[in-house]
Amino acid sequence: MTGKPTYEELEQRNKQLEQESLVLKKELGELKEQLKRSKIILSATPQLLVLKDSNSIYQAVNPAFCEFIGESDKDIIGKSDCDLFPRSEAEMYRSDDRKVMETGKPQVQDEEATGKDGTRWLQVIKTPIQGKNGKSIGLLCSVADMTERRQPEEGLRVLSSRQEALLAAIPDIIMEVDSNKIYTWANQPGMEFFGEDVIGNEAAFYFEGEQNTYNQVQPLFNGDENVIYVESWQRRKDREKRLLTWWCRVLKDTHGNVTGAISSARDITERIRAEDALRESEEKYRTVLEANPDPVIVYDMEGKVIYFNPAFTGVFGWTLEERLGEKMDVFVPEEAWRETKVMIEKVLAGERFSGVETRRYNKNRDIVPVSISGAIYRNQDGHPLGSVINLRDISEQKRLETQFQAAQKIEAIGTLAGGIAHDFNNLLMGIQGRTSLMLNDINSSDPHLEHLKGIEDYIKSATDLTKQLLGFARGGKYEVKPTNLNELVTKSAELFGRTKKEVSIHKKIQKNLRIVEVDRSQIEQVLLNLYVNAWQSMPGGGELYLETENVLLDDGFVKPYELKSGKYVKISVTDTGVGMDKATLERVFDPFFTTREMGRGTGLGLASAYGIIKNHGGIINVYSEKGKGAAFNIYLPASEKVVVKEKELSLDILKGVETILLVDDEEMIIDVGRELLKKLGYKVWAAKGGKAAVELYKANKDKIDMVILDMIMPHMGGGDTYDMLKAINPNVKVLLASGYSIDGQATEIIKRGCNGFIQKPFNMRDLSQKLRGILG
Repeated sequence: MTGKPTYEELEQRNKQLEQESLVLKKELGELKEQLKRSKIILSATPQLLVLKDSNSIYQAVNPAFCEFIGESDKDIIGKSDCDLFPRSEAEMYRSDDRKVMETGKPQVQDEEATGKDGTRWLQVIKTPIQGKNGKSIGLLCSVADMTERRQPEEGLRVLSSRQEALLAAIPDIIMEVDSNKIYTWANQPGMEFFGEDVIGNEAAFYFEGEQNTYNQVQPLFNGDENVIYVESWQRRKDREKRLLTWWCRVLKDTHGNVTGAISSARDITERIRAEDALRESEEKYRTVLEANPDPVIVYDMEGKVIYFNPAFTGVFGWTLEERLGEKMDVFVPEEAWRETKVMIEKVLAGERFSGVETRRYNKNRDIVPVSISGAIYRNQDGHPLGSVINLRDISEQKRLETQFQAAQKIEAIGTLAGGIAHDFNNLLMGIQGRTSLMLNDINSSDPHLEHLKGIEDYIKSATDLTKQLLGFARGGKYEVKPTNLNELVTKSAELFGRTKKEVSIHKKIQKNLRIVEVDRSQIEQVLLNLYVNAWQSMPGGGELYLETENVLLDDGFVKPYELKSGKYVKISVTDTGVGMDKATLERVFDPFFTTREMGRGTGLGLASAYGIIKNHGGIINVYSEKGKGAAFNIYLPASEKVVVKEKELSLDILKGVETILLVDDEEMIIDVGRELLKKLGYKVWAAKGGKAAVELYKANKDKIDMVILDMIMPHMGGGDTYDMLKAINPNVKVLLASGYSIDGQATEIIKRGCNGFIQKPFNMRDLSQKLRGILG
């Protein structure tokens, strides 16, 4: 068991240490003396020399070290590294010193040290100094300043590091070939594309099927080119074919000899496919836009034009070349700017709008009514690029709307006019009947004969006026017969030409003109109205052109008129008169509208023409410009029936002895009708209204030979009355009489078996012939 050392043992140990210290000091002193003697040699060496004791205290330094530190040797000797260098460096130096003295072996290492000129790279050789007892008593440090040599090496190291990082960051394929065109190096993308076994293989092997492309690189190896760009299809390691674009640069040694080449390749397969898809998509949408019948305009976000389709040019006149890159403020009328700004704000806010009606100028500054729709368009990231605006020309729609509204207005006025004409005809019937009775009772020497004939002439004029009203009111056709319009046109033109010598008439008549079913007198009335209208527009005389032709009308032409497409006969009446302005054209078929001064016309001529043609299932329209005359076109549906030659009408008054039931709701008509029938020799029973007529006929059917039946009556009209009479006696003979015409309800009654129709007002001769035509 070991106890504490005794005083004597400690005293002995101290003496031993003091003796060893004296020996060490003596040895170091001798070493210093040797260094002093070698001072001249040490001063001449560029290396830094340092002598440290076992505690790393500086004992001697040469001038080179003093120069490095920037201190004199007196300021260095006796100090440690901690006094001369930053703490982190000093601790590292002391640690290295300790290792060298413990191992007793020299050590060479690179160190970074801070001198008066900043940080320097040093190569330090530390050699332990051993005493006589074999222990290290210090260090001799030989230091070489390697900074100047280390800097380019460090630069190369940094550059190499950067190159490695750059190559690793590049997604493109990078390959190196030697002068024999053998791959010697590839980056990671290159390895992944071609496979890891690409190194050591000939480059041509990987240009499968692309030898011509590979041969394009040959000028590099001949020294003819420095850089070459090629594209080639190559197979990836999974055998999928991909399109690569290559940039190849030659490598040369210091003597200018070709040693190989560096190639950079980028896989552009997806880009090419995307570009092809985009090109195909753009072509598809361009085709759609160019095939669009509506004008389309594409703006950028600044409102500048980048595209027009052909329809835009067709409607508005501007070409894309004229307005490309320009704004289109030029085609927005001032009154349309407010609503246009609202549309612009909406589309820029990403909102769609559709069917906004407004107006735009065309290139000639004419107004075009349009319906506008628009939306913004974006790129794949959703960023807005501009707007697409669709403009539909609604000029035809507006024209048809105006035409439809005019037709509705005429229809409403026509209903009123028809009612007035009916009532007026009943009044004329009373006057005509009384006049006929008086004329029947007087002889040719009676002083009142001329007055009575004058009354009949006035009644005829009034009847013609009501015919115009009924024609305008679509009151119907009187006697519809298969007709060759060439005959009517020729006959009416000759009649008109005899009275208006100042008008030259030119006819162009088509042979084999189709037959139409019309009321001849009404169509003659229409033609004469058109001739008179043309004559009035040519005060000093002029040219009148008449033409007939067979035409085929398609659905697009007849749809606005709610008619069927098919075969029609066209009559054109064209003059060289003063023409009409737009305002006059819009009202030309209005009843009571005339451009003549007061008292010079009724304004019913063209209105009645319109009603008559429309009532015949036809179309009448007009084209005119101020100062360029007017052209009226009539289209009447063709018929397969044939023309039947008419019999000559008798001018005699025919009498009879049969019994006739007279049915009317007007007391005046009953009174005058009874007297007319009696004068003709007939027995007369009268019934006021349909209900009374049915009851009377039911009780006396065997005594009544014929019924004269008014068509328009309250409570029970002519149609219902006829049906009930027919139920009582299927062979009942009925003559319809009306202030309206045969069209409409009267035609339906005729189709159900009614024997005839007579238009009010009628005279005694007309009535007598109708009666004998039915009774025989």
